[in-house]
Amino acid sequence: MISKACLLLNRAFLPTFTKSFQIRQMSRQVVSTTNAPAALGPYSQAIVANGLVFVSGQIPINPASGEIEATDITGQTEQVLKNLEAILVASGSSVANVVKTTCFLDDISDWPAMNDVYARVFHAAPPARSAFEVGKLPKNAKVEIEAIATLN
Repeated sequence: MISKACLLLNRAFLPTFTKSFQIRQMSRQVVSTTNAPAALGPYSQAIVANGLVFVSGQIPINPASGEIEATDITGQTEQVLKNLEAILVASGSSVANVVKTTCFLDDISDWPAMNDVYARVFHAAPPARSAFEVGKLPKNAKVEIEAIATLN
C-alpha cells in the first residue's frame, strides 16, 4: 500500500520537478603542470569543478629531480607547499584562496615544525585544517598535504 502511494506521488511530482529545475551537468577539468611532481598513480594533480579546485595530496618530491631531497620535516613541508602552490596557480587559483587543507604526518611529533612552515604560507586568514598521524606515506615522506580552494 505504501509503495503504491509513493509511486503515485513520484508520478505526480517528477514532471513538476523537472519542469521547475534545469538539471545541470557538473563541469570538471583536469589540472596538470610540470611545475609539480607528476601523479604517482591513477589520479590527477587537481580537478577544477564548479568553481572549486581539489588538489590531490602532495608529498615533498622536487619536480625537477623527481626525488625527495629534504630529509627533515621543515624542508619536506617547504617542498610540499611549493608543489601545492604550483598546482593551484596552474588551476587559476592561489594559496590565498585555499579554504581547507588536510595534513598527513608520519610522526605527529613533527606537527610543531610542520606548523611553523605552514604558518609562513597561510599567515593571513588561514584555511580550515585537519592534521593526522598516519602509519606510512608514499616514498617514505614525512608529510603530505591536500587542499581545496576557490578559483580566482
